[in-house]
Amino acid sequence: MTAGVRQEPREATRPRTPRRTRLPALLALLAGLAGVGYRLALLLADVPPGNSDEATMGLAALHIARGEDFPVWFYGQAYMGTLEAYLAAPLVALAGPSVLVLRLPTLALYALFLALSWRLTRRLGGDRWYALLVVAVLALGSDRVLKNQLIAGGGYPELNPGGVAVALLTVGLCAGGSRGLSRRAVVDGPAARLALPPGGSEPAARLPVRAGASGLARWAAWGLVAGLLLWVDPLILPFVLALGAVLVLWRRRELVGRAGAALAGGLLLGAAPMLLDSLRHGRDPLAAVLTASGADAAASWGERLHGGLVLGPPLAMGFCSPGHCAGWQLWWAPTFLVLLLLAAIAAWRTLRRPAPPVSPAAPEAASVASADLGEFPFAANDKSPRSGGGPADVPGEWASAAVRLALLAAAAAVLAAYALSNAAGRAPMESARYLSVLAVAMPALLWPLWSAARRAGLWPRPAKPYQPGEPAGTGRAGHHLGDLAGSDPAGQHLGELAGSDRPGYRHVGDPESIIPSAGGRKRIRAAGVTAVAVLAGMLGTGAVATAGAVGTVPATHAEAERHRILVDALGDLNLRHVRAGYWTCNRLAFASGEEVRCAVVDDELRPGFDRLPEYRRAVDADPGAAWVAPAGSPLAARLDGRLGPGPDGLRVVDVPGWRIYLPRR
Repeated sequence: MTAGVRQEPREATRPRTPRRTRLPALLALLAGLAGVGYRLALLLADVPPGNSDEATMGLAALHIARGEDFPVWFYGQAYMGTLEAYLAAPLVALAGPSVLVLRLPTLALYALFLALSWRLTRRLGGDRWYALLVVAVLALGSDRVLKNQLIAGGGYPELNPGGVAVALLTVGLCAGGSRGLSRRAVVDGPAARLALPPGGSEPAARLPVRAGASGLARWAAWGLVAGLLLWVDPLILPFVLALGAVLVLWRRRELVGRAGAALAGGLLLGAAPMLLDSLRHGRDPLAAVLTASGADAAASWGERLHGGLVLGPPLAMGFCSPGHCAGWQLWWAPTFLVLLLLAAIAAWRTLRRPAPPVSPAAPEAASVASADLGEFPFAANDKSPRSGGGPADVPGEWASAAVRLALLAAAAAVLAAYALSNAAGRAPMESARYLSVLAVAMPALLWPLWSAARRAGLWPRPAKPYQPGEPAGTGRAGHHLGDLAGSDPAGQHLGELAGSDRPGYRHVGDPESIIPSAGGRKRIRAAGVTAVAVLAGMLGTGAVATAGAVGTVPATHAEAERHRILVDALGDLNLRHVRAGYWTCNRLAFASGEEVRCAVVDDELRPGFDRLPEYRRAVDADPGAAWVAPAGSPLAARLDGRLGPGPDGLRVVDVPGWRIYLPRR
């Protein structure tokens, strides 16, 4: 006897989850591609302009590619590691020396910075719309920002992606670093306020924790990236210290075991070039940095504070025109300080928030939720950050708040150190590059604006997740708030606002009150409108500054073309040794692949600072060495006085924008 079996449709046995919109992720991808494409187009047009410091890094890459030298430090000094040279060396070996080849790795580092910033924003509890905002701001490119990100002059292009990577690893280690850990181990430190489950014993909760292989790899990666950054440039030190403090507070018990050994091993490996050189030659990189900071040329306190606190933030964040900051572009300076304070208060309040009661199943739930924090949305279940969806998510919420607070504290320390330095008062337009690392804190800095806009209902409404047994489109958090609010329209609106683009997700900083008073609703609305206005002002000011950078393209490209003509002219004249100013010498040497070697002179024809002393020895040994000076420069005026038939007389060959002075033979 046979029995017919009718197969039920798949939809009848498994509830169908409505497909969430991918619009913000798609827009973020487009914004990131636009930012990378914009910078690539500028590189092809010789923007930003090259200089001798970048050429010095290029010479290091050239020497590495040839196997002639493997420098630890930027030539001529005992600080600033040569990671950029090692990254560019394979390309230089394949394609020969050129500014474009030298900058392709820095462009890749910028693309990595965008991707990691999106990832960090999501891990810190931000939804896709907020991550889109962060990427859009970072995709803009003013003159100062482009120079920081693309010029391979040492340090700056690596710091931002490296700093975000350290922050991302910190979040992973604190909130989701190891699966199967006890809740006490996950939130050990300031967040260890969760009560033990009924029937749970204190000794069991405090059993030593052993990190698995993947966990140890994360610890080692944290140390490796931090060590590399400290070798490259100590400007990142405040971020490394602040994020390291979070690790110590959250996972200090693991640091005394294998995890600590893995971190220390990675740190030593990353900083090995610096440490070995210091041991070998007795050098102190930190002392070298302080010596080179301009402490010997004092600036007044007024000049320092104006350059550091008024000009510094707009320049560093990309809101100023090329070479100057207009008065209206300085609005970001006080706004930056206010946002820094508000974001720190918000993070601190989250850390101080008491933990809700937990059920007997809470320890296991907390472990699983923490382990799922911030997985890439590639799996079928599209795992995502969970920052506060319930008791199980409290450790993740605390860890995210702690990392945000660390980023803000580090940004404040960097800004304070810069404002106290003489460089801020003496040359703020150029020395503002020291503040480039402030971009690492962008996901934390804009948090109050995002939170205020969401509270007021002015942010794009995320799709409400489907929960089994509920009507499609109803989120658990929103449904709960709506129930509490009854039929009040305001309560219903807050219930919808608490939904997210991820199932069971509640954003840190979302509204706490259920039914605000009429005055409270007005204040929330006013704060939201102000937040949106500030965000619009940021994007508008950044777009104007970006357009200003685009306006410099014709002049910069023409100057680069004149420099190429100069290099060709030196080759046609069969000149191999010349004397020139600092900002000319190594640029000539790199562009010619060291076919031309140059000794530095000042405007009085006296010997200057040679980063490669062997160049001077070669030039001094050649009686037919020529002189090169930009047309109309003080050096050219000085050399013009030596034109004539005398024994030390010179004759001149003019090329566009340059004058080549040849000795009479």
